[in-house]
Amino acid sequence: MSKSSRNELASDNDKDWNAIANSKAFKDLIAIKKAFIVPAFVIFLLNYLGLAVLVGYAPKLASTRVIGTVTIAYLFALFQFAVGWLIAALYLFVAARFDALTVDILADTIAQSGERHGGE
Repeated sequence: MSKSSRNELASDNDKDWNAIANSKAFKDLIAIKKAFIVPAFVIFLLNYLGLAVLVGYAPKLASTRVIGTVTIAYLFALFQFAVGWLIAALYLFVAARFDALTVDILADTIAQSGERHGGE
């Protein structure tokens, strides 16, 4: 492959990526992803920092025994694992939707690219 044909191919590829990035479907995909990722991150971060705040500012409450020698702080720490696994499981569930939307975007781009190149 000659250098000029590689440059043309790269240029076409850049145009395709720019077309994808500027498309309404791609912007909708990003908005849908943000609608899941941002709240999930905030929930996880608040949960994570909550234990440090609890232990740092309310040590007596954190050391309150709930069952036998199990304290509120220990239950809170275990709860962090549950929240982490729950967020991961939910992401697996919604990622299938993200993937389907991505496939649709790429299929539309390929179809439009074929139309631009005269159906080659």
